Amino acid sequence: MKSSDDGGGVGTGTLSIGAIAARFGLATHVLRHWESVGLLAPGRDTGGRRRYGADDLTRVATILILKEAGLGLDTIRSLSSTVDRDTRHEILRPTAEELRSRIAAAQASLELIEGGLNCAYEDVTHCPNYRRLIAERTGHEIRQESG
Repeated sequence: MKSSDDGGGVGTGTLSIGAIAARFGLATHVLRHWESVGLLAPGRDTGGRRRYGADDLTRVATILILKEAGLGLDTIRSLSSTVDRDTRHEILRPTAEELRSRIAAAQASLELIEGGLNCAYEDVTHCPNYRRLIAERTGHEIRQESG
């Protein structure tokens, strides 16, 4: 972060809303929304304009990282209001379970697609990987049709 004022206004080492938005590739309305839901609390200059300091930069980066991890703003707000380990675990556990489920589904999809890519048969329904997946889903083997 620059040690001088960035974005005009008062306050050494602070950023305007436009400057912080540009730094993170966000629209200014996103920062205003995060403030309205209690995730940010920037200082104000004498004219009432928002001024973001180093702690605010860290906070915005944290929010973005947690959003990328799949957490919603309500969950992020809950996490930021607790320092209790058990409460943190209680908040994060459902998201972790959901991610595990999505990862398993993505792995299965990738396995199916890679099986199709690696299949030497013209008809994908004759591929061993496809047949195995169908057998797992239906509980019985697919018989090879004689041609």
